[in-house]
Amino acid sequence: MREDFEKLAERMLDFGVAVIGVVEALPRTMTGRHVAGQLLRSATSAGSNYEETCAAESRADFIHKIQIVLRELRESRFWLRLIARARLLPESKWRAPLQEADELCRIIGKSVTTAKSRG
Repeated sequence: MREDFEKLAERMLDFGVAVIGVVEALPRTMTGRHVAGQLLRSATSAGSNYEETCAAESRADFIHKIQIVLRELRESRFWLRLIARARLLPESKWRAPLQEADELCRIIGKSVTTAKSRG
C-alpha cells in the first residue's frame, strides 16, 4: 500500500514538473500570464495536497483531502485543454501533460469512490 502511495506521489511530482515546462513555454501575453498562473497553482497544489493525504487524521479527513486533489487535477486539466483549444502552444508541448492529467483524474477519482464506499 505504501509503495503505491509513493509511486503515485512521484507521478504527481513529475506532473508538476511537466506543467512547469508548459507554463514556461506560454507566451508572455496577458492571456499567457493568466493561464500560466492558474495552471501552475492548480497542478502544483494537486501534488502537495496528495502528500497531505498521508497525514489524514481520519477517514473523513482523508476523503476531504483526496477530493481536494481531484479538484485541483480537474482544474489543471481544464487549463491544459484551454491551452490546446486556444492554440496557445503546439500540441507537442501540452499533449503529454494533458494525458497525464486525464490518467491522474481517473486514478484519484477511483480513490475517492473507494474511500467513500468503505466509509
